[in-house]
Amino acid sequence: MTSRLNPYISFTDNARQAMTFYQDVFGGTVNLSTFGEFGAQDAPEADKIMHGMLETSNGFTLMGADTPPGMEHSPGNNIAVSLSGDDAAELRGYWEKLADGGTVSVPLEKQMWGDEFGMCVDKFGIAWMVNIGEPQA
Repeated sequence: MTSRLNPYISFTDNARQAMTFYQDVFGGTVNLSTFGEFGAQDAPEADKIMHGMLETSNGFTLMGADTPPGMEHSPGNNIAVSLSGDDAAELRGYWEKLADGGTVSVPLEKQMWGDEFGMCVDKFGIAWMVNIGEPQA
């Protein structure tokens, strides 16, 4: 998979409804995963969306999720730029440059879903999410 750059929107508790709405607007296929599917079955947010992705035939990709407990949600500042793919060297290079002089909120490391993932805000105040998946055979 080539590296991909797309918006990632944080919602309060309505990511499922929002992603379905955007599917109605743009068409395409939406895939939603809950916090419960990734180990938080008994948590109050088990049914909330941990990760959602809409992909359209026009090449649009929009990602979104409900804000997890303990993380701040600020309407107007709830969009990050997501970099994802399976070229680990390329994506780590982007991560290092984006994090340099910025603030790392989630270190780039292996996560419960199996990928490497990190979050930072660059020196210009832009929020970034980097996800490195395993190469597909």
